[in-house]
Amino acid sequence: MTTYFEGIPKIQYEGTQTINPLAFRHYNPDEEVMGKTMREHLKFAAPYWHVMRNELSDPFGVGTALMPWDDQSNSLQNALNRVEVFFEFLDKIGIDYYCWHDRDISPEGKTLDETHQNLLKVCDLLEAKQKETGKKLLWGTACLFSHPRYAQGAATSPNADVFAYAASQVKYALEQTHRLGGEGYTFWGGREGYATLLNTDMKRELDHMAALLQMAVDHAKKIGFKGQFYIEPKPKEPSTHQYDTDSATCLNFLREYGLLDHFKLNIETNHATLAGHTMQHELDVALGANALGSIDANQGDELLGWDTDQFPTDVYMTTQVMLRVLKMGGFTTGGLNFDAKRRRESHCLEDLFHAHISGMDAFALGLKVAAKIHQEGRFEEFVHQRYESYSSGIGAQIEAGTATLDSLDDYAKSIEAPVLQSGRQEMLENLLNTYLFGK
Repeated sequence: MTTYFEGIPKIQYEGTQTINPLAFRHYNPDEEVMGKTMREHLKFAAPYWHVMRNELSDPFGVGTALMPWDDQSNSLQNALNRVEVFFEFLDKIGIDYYCWHDRDISPEGKTLDETHQNLLKVCDLLEAKQKETGKKLLWGTACLFSHPRYAQGAATSPNADVFAYAASQVKYALEQTHRLGGEGYTFWGGREGYATLLNTDMKRELDHMAALLQMAVDHAKKIGFKGQFYIEPKPKEPSTHQYDTDSATCLNFLREYGLLDHFKLNIETNHATLAGHTMQHELDVALGANALGSIDANQGDELLGWDTDQFPTDVYMTTQVMLRVLKMGGFTTGGLNFDAKRRRESHCLEDLFHAHISGMDAFALGLKVAAKIHQEGRFEEFVHQRYESYSSGIGAQIEAGTATLDSLDDYAKSIEAPVLQSGRQEMLENLLNTYLFGK
């Protein structure tokens, strides 16, 4: 085991009274909540791309991150060196899962075959480290957006040779995800969209994107991969319009191309913000289609129109997220992946731990509050009563599909003009505050 974090202890739970900044105040992995431990409920994962590769650059400046293990080369040896450091970090922060893009963990070679061989060699070491430490792969994916060849898309590129390169990457990334016991495989279409419709055949591009997804489904069957496929909605940046813009758009695409049985959604808070939605909205859309699979746990800045990928500290948001996770019965193949980076000013090694501690504590507290809300059922009962008129009589006929315009016309003429009950939004917001701060 490497010792790049030698001055940082293994992070432990010390409770809400601690003043130790390198300790958990709420995340107690073995504490039981509603019959499962926090570790089981939350299924935290660390993203290789942010922990090991993010130099903390932004659109106006180069990176500031201190990464003494990295010699700044694009060599295979440098990639192998990072693996040892990453597993030291996972051990000290107490995170059981991780996620990767193929190009995060291994470099491009001079040829496509060399690129694939680099991936295999890094995965040899990842496999060994997983066996040594017990850490697991939550999901893998192919980076189909960084290289200049993907400047006009990967599956949606106007160039069929680019499509073939992308397909080759997906094949190897999927096979190595399977090899490492990954519980899922994610498609994030970073540049699957358009800058202008003046040069775009949208229908053809969507057909091509669906074709690649179907090829992945077919190849998974061939190699015996039984993990869950995910699509990750994202509305913009860098494309003017991206085809995976939000949950509803992704679900409509999957239904149109007959892929909904094979895919669920991996939903990110910052992407919901960029789409003009709340995270709750995006999760509820997915839940309504039984398609909520996994979550990228971060938050964005509503004052900035780009993907800031901040660590989640908003307990209102984490509570609402965990309410939805509890509602669906908990994660199966998915989890909470910290697709989040430190601020550019927070560049030292210790900051990496402070950032994850804050996110893990925010979700642990959110889980505890959500469990109380879920068990007491006061919000659920209010919503049930608000729609009570649909539980019997004419409302039940409407929901059953037996009502017609004629029957509803006859019914409406036979009753007094309806009077609405109050939606009581402010009372409910105050009730939520009571759960968060009054108990």
